[in-house]
Amino acid sequence: MEAPLPPEPDTRLYEQVDALRRELDGLFAVADTTLDFPNKGYIRFRGRLLCDPTDCYGELRRRFERYGYTPMVTAEDDGRTSVVALPVVFTHGRTRWIINLVLFLLTIASTLYVGAGYDATTQAEALQIWRGWPFAASILLILGAHEMGHYFAARRHDVPVTLPFFIPMPFSYFGTLGAFIQLRGPASNRRALFDVAVAGPLAGLVFALPLLLYGLATSDLGPIAPGQLFEGNSILYLLAKLVVFGRVLPGNGADVYLNQVAWAGWVGLFVTGLNLLPVGQLDGGHVAYSLLGERAGRLFWPAIIGLALIIVYSWLQGAPALTWGLWIVLLLAFGRYHARPLEDISGLDPRRRALGVLTLALFFLCFVPLPLVAIAR
Repeated sequence: MEAPLPPEPDTRLYEQVDALRRELDGLFAVADTTLDFPNKGYIRFRGRLLCDPTDCYGELRRRFERYGYTPMVTAEDDGRTSVVALPVVFTHGRTRWIINLVLFLLTIASTLYVGAGYDATTQAEALQIWRGWPFAASILLILGAHEMGHYFAARRHDVPVTLPFFIPMPFSYFGTLGAFIQLRGPASNRRALFDVAVAGPLAGLVFALPLLLYGLATSDLGPIAPGQLFEGNSILYLLAKLVVFGRVLPGNGADVYLNQVAWAGWVGLFVTGLNLLPVGQLDGGHVAYSLLGERAGRLFWPAIIGLALIIVYSWLQGAPALTWGLWIVLLLAFGRYHARPLEDISGLDPRRRALGVLTLALFFLCFVPLPLVAIAR
């Protein structure tokens, strides 16, 4: 029996490697090349950059894309730089907007339904869903601004992205589970990742805060009924009530009874606080990675422990704790990994670093440890 012949070398692959090496001239000094690293079809070049990555990555990407590859640039532990050629080109593609439109219309209906039942005094009023327009318009404006902030920042940095997907949830306090956009490709560098991440929360707050203040100014103060559920305080919400009413609420047996607009403003702050948790794929996780790089992973377990302590405190206070239990499960399943940009060497400029610190500070201002609490007289 004859021995099998060795497989013929993939000449096309070696031609691609030679072509990419030539495209690195003037930008990167190659020390060694590895095929199929870290996955089959990938090509890794190791060596050193001949230019500032912020200035030359765009040119490097254009050169590689001519051959059907996208470069990913990272620093290695030994001080060298790695350029991995990913066998894919990220494009914007076509958006199936009909799905986005259907979900948006369903979310309009669900928020109208919840808003109509929010301050209805009779069953007949609760069924007149048009009465929920103040809540529906306010919450959709806040969520829409948040997601379109992400969308326009992504388009500005040429990151492939979908239109927002709104999630209807009529049988809830909010009428929706929020909205999201899907990134169809990684950001070019940390600056692009940062801009996309912060644009959402900041745009949402631009509308949430005025709506909250207007809603509070048109809401009524009243005595707290025994066992009634009230919205919890964040630092920012507590300050907003202090500005409008000149007193700390709840206090002296009284609190504000939110109308639909004020409730939407509170929900906007609550959602912002959730999104700014500095872990995983959340907005706060992107901001943390843009600032700290791999060190951002050290924030994961402190966040989990903090949420667990809130659950214990909630039980002691007799407040619902299911929300944070679900968040712990979700974070354990999906929150360990950060989105990494294609060029992961250059950091943020001083202006973005300052804005990043401010954005993470907003987490502490907007976060509500006890979203719903029952206050005895």
